[in-house]
Parts: sequence; structure tokens; C-alpha cells
Amino acid sequence: MSLWELSLRSLRDRLATGEITAEETARSLLERIEAKDGGLGAFLLPLADSALERARTLDRLPRNERGPLHGVPIAVKDIISVEGSRTTAGSRILEGYVSPYSATAIERLADAGAVILGKTNLDEFAMGSSTENSAFQTTRNPWNPDRVPGGSSGGSAAAVAARLAPAGLGTDTGGSIRQPAALCGVVGLKPTYGRVSRYGLVAFASSFDQIGPIARTAEDAGLVLEIIAGADPKDSTSSTRPVPRYSEEIARDVRSLRVGIPRDILGQGVEESVLEALDRAARKLAELGVALEEVSLPAAKHAIACYYVLVTAEASSNLARYDGVRYGLRTRSSGLHEMMSASRGAGFGREVKRRILLGTFVLSAGYYEAYYEKAQRVRSLIGRDFARAFERVDAVLLPTSPETAFPLGAKSEDPLSMYLADVFTITANLAGTPAVSFPAGFDTAGLPIGVQLIGRHFEEGTILRMAHAFQSATDYHRSVPPMAG
Repeated sequence: MSLWELSLRSLRDRLATGEITAEETARSLLERIEAKDGGLGAFLLPLADSALERARTLDRLPRNERGPLHGVPIAVKDIISVEGSRTTAGSRILEGYVSPYSATAIERLADAGAVILGKTNLDEFAMGSSTENSAFQTTRNPWNPDRVPGGSSGGSAAAVAARLAPAGLGTDTGGSIRQPAALCGVVGLKPTYGRVSRYGLVAFASSFDQIGPIARTAEDAGLVLEIIAGADPKDSTSSTRPVPRYSEEIARDVRSLRVGIPRDILGQGVEESVLEALDRAARKLAELGVALEEVSLPAAKHAIACYYVLVTAEASSNLARYDGVRYGLRTRSSGLHEMMSASRGAGFGREVKRRILLGTFVLSAGYYEAYYEKAQRVRSLIGRDFARAFERVDAVLLPTSPETAFPLGAKSEDPLSMYLADVFTITANLAGTPAVSFPAGFDTAGLPIGVQLIGRHFEEGTILRMAHAFQSATDYHRSVPPMAG
């Protein structure tokens, strides 16, 4: 079996025993990226030289000094800072920016012995559901190159699905880890807000953004989360709660667990194949001993409107720093105002401009109370709905996306249609709860379908346990996309 075929767990175990070296593992995957990524576009910046140098250094370490992810290669979404490498956030306005420091999540991976393979493509500033908003290139779905990989972490999801990396880091503001994971047939985990430090993450919407893992299995996602999670003095929103051993939690029995299905929000616009996959996943969980019952999330019908008011408001504030003065793109002009206007006009793409304008509008005098404050109240209602549901169940089961991967360009001129791709994922971000998407079938065109489990705050172990049990009893995650062959 080739090294690229191995899961993160298998690679980790072979590296730990010395059966394979970090250098040969990194070289194998870098050669595969060079051979396969030209038709895929998952990586914006492979880091071949630094990855090989890092791998050689790791191979020289004594066994007793090696970390829990010794020599394991990881792909990183290019909105997460890696010291000494470009961090563009998929935007022209940061095209030449080289990060002078690493994000806390990257530092923790490095301390654990991981090797960073490269930076992956994304929708500009993580704003999008298809990775078509990148200023630099288009990423294609490994299952069908004419389809989108989802977004905004489409590069990381495509890289993991195509076996260019055993795992990757993405970010999830409204589903940007889970939706591309579903469309690419892999596992994507959004941790509880505060579970993973946001230090070193280029901000889109600060009260929503979370870094999390994308991998082929729930077990692998748990192994990565175990490393990157935990309190960080550099991020005041990070939680001081102890980090569980997710790798041990997922092996526990699921027969005492309960899952709720909110049928009241499974309305029109959901593909039949997706609903069938949801029912199939529910039946399989029931076969494994999980109790099923219906729950209600009445405020979720307002989630799309609520989410896009709040995230555009936060984006308007966060992106004000890109003005051509301090760093990033600067367009020469006759005066300061003209320079700032020209720099932002040339540096930001259409979707980013749209969200800045919307956010500025909802924060403006006369509209703040009508839109922003009302949306914050709805956000609280959605959180209460989940709290009530979690009094009866341990997790909520939903589709990840209402549809499978759609054709490239199909929604580019219809932003509202694109926003609806997040209809089932944004509720977890509004409530701040953890959620994991995992493969649960294929449609008639052979495209993967994902379903998600949303859990109580800081109970990532519970939803990973159920996802792991499902994967242990099914083979959907073992299927290899055509572009990976």
C-alpha cells in the first residue's frame, strides 16, 4: 500500500515504530501533490523545501523526544498564519504578505511533531460556499472536476479527499469546514467556540470563526483536535476547560446515547438523495443502539437572515484594517482618501465588497436596532432552542448541505442561492456548539453526501464517538474519488 493511501492514524503508528521515516512520508505526498494537484487546484502554496527540512530534523530526534504526531503531514488553509510563509486569505489585498509568526494551532501541531505540507485554497477571507471566490485559482471537486468542492475550506477538503494529505486544517464561520467536507466525502469537525485558539487566524467574523480539522475519519479528526485544542493566553475567548483524550473517548459504546431529528426544518429545497442519506444514517445509528426521537428548533427558520446580518457586520469591522496604509496591497494615488479607496477597490473581490457594504449598512445609524440588535436576539433564541433539545438528547442529526456538489459557476451570479448552501450548518455557529460532518452515502451521479451531528458545548467527544461508530459500521469513507486514482 502506498503511503498516500494510509489514514492519519496508520501513518502516525508506522512513523512511531520507525517502519517509515518522516522524510519519505513528506516526499511521497509532495510528489503526489506535484503530480495530481495541477488538475485539482487544492494547494495555493506547497511548502516542499520547508516540509522536507522539517521532516529530516524530526528523523534525527531520539525516540523519546518525538511527539504524538511525529512526522505526520498536515495541509493548512491559507487563512491560518504559518511563520515565514505567505498568508493571503485568498485575497489580492494580502497577496505579498508573509506572516512573521505562526497561529497557536500551528505551533501546537509543530510541538506534536507534525509537518506542514502547504497552504490550501479558499474563498476570499473565508466568504463563500464553493471556493470560487478565491482571487488566485479555482479548486475542483475530486469526485467530479466540473463540480465545486464546497467552501470556504474547499482546498483543504479537496486535498484530504484526493489523498494529497491525510488531514488538513480549515476554518468554520458558518459551515466552512463541514460543507466542503460533505461535498468531498470526508470528515469535517467544527469545535465548540473557544475550544481552539483563534490566535493567528485572519478574522472574518470574530464571534463565529473556529479552526478545526478535516480528515478521512472521525478518529483522525479527534487525534488532530486533541493537539490543537486548549486554552491560550493569546486568545481571551479560548476556554480554560481541560482537553479530553478524544482518541480514547471515541472508542466508548454509543448505546446509552440519544439523537434528535428536527423534522420541522427539513423543508423544501433539500435534495431527495440527501433526505434518504439522512434517514439511512438515522437507521444505522439506531441499529448501533442509539435512541432516536424528534426535536424542534423553531427559531432555526430565521437562521440564514440572522447569520448574514451578524457576520457581515463583523466582517465590515474586521476588514476595515485593510486600507493600504499599514500592510497589504497599496495602490498609488494622489491623496490618502483616494489611495485607500483604490487599494480596497483593487484588493477586495466582489463577494467581500458585498459583505462589507451589507455589514456597514446594518451597523449604520437608524438601522442598527432594526437589524443588528434584532439578529442578536434571534441568535439567543436559536441557542435556547438547542439548549432545550439537549435536555432530551445528546446530539441533533441534520443534513450538512441541502444538496450535493453543484456545477462550477452555477451559483456565481446568485448570491442568495449560494447563501442557502449554509442553511443547516449555520445553526451550530450561531449557538457556538460543536458539530461534525461525515460521509453517509452517494447520490445517483456518484457524488458524496454528508450528514452532521451537532452536540452540546464542549462535548466533541460524544459526537465524534457516534460518527466513529457509524464509520466503523459502514464503508462510505473508504471510497476513493476518481481524481485520486
